[in-house]
Amino acid sequence: MKSPSLPLLLSFNGGYVDTLGFLALSGLFTAHVTGNFVTFGATVALGTAGALPKLLALPVFCVIVFLSRLAGICLQRRNLPVVRPLLFVKFLLLAAVAAYALYHGPFVASESLVMLVVGMTLVSAMAIQNAVHRAHFPKAPPSTLMTGTTTQIMLDLADLLVGVKGEQTTAAAARIKRMIVAVIAFAVGCGLGALGFIVAPAAAFLVPAVTAALGLFLNPAGSEA
Repeated sequence: MKSPSLPLLLSFNGGYVDTLGFLALSGLFTAHVTGNFVTFGATVALGTAGALPKLLALPVFCVIVFLSRLAGICLQRRNLPVVRPLLFVKFLLLAAVAAYALYHGPFVASESLVMLVVGMTLVSAMAIQNAVHRAHFPKAPPSTLMTGTTTQIMLDLADLLVGVKGEQTTAAAARIKRMIVAVIAFAVGCGLGALGFIVAPAAAFLVPAVTAALGLFLNPAGSEA
């Protein structure tokens, strides 16, 4: 059986982590961090818990992406692999969260410091994933944000419907197939993340770590390892 591609596995993990983080950490988006602008406003308006992690998510995300890029450039200049070392750091962050979740148990809103540390660790892991995906898999659909992907799918479908000819038709058809698979992988991740939270809210954090570990053994096609 053919193994899934690395970008596809990243899409699954993106959906899973974002959904599980949202449910377990008082509405924190750990992958789609700009969504925290909305949830931060709602938190302030309603007086609910979790305002600080939502406020810090974007700057933390930006800093980690910046540092990931610097690390990648340094590795490239030394003719060393880039993708796997960065994804290994992501795995370590997810594994640390999983180990702590198993030890600690489900997180509760009153544990503000715990929620902050766990949330920023997950944000950092997803920032590394986004940086690697953007820099080394530029032709693959985004792994954590499906709005642009679904928009492109609809644009391509419209082009095919009105009969765009030649190379554009072939490119659009191939792009639709690739993007639909990515959306499905992300959606499956979201569904399983929600199911994991319902069934085992602490043990559910094992899945992202295991998925990240599996990704280390996949061939990063289209990129250097």
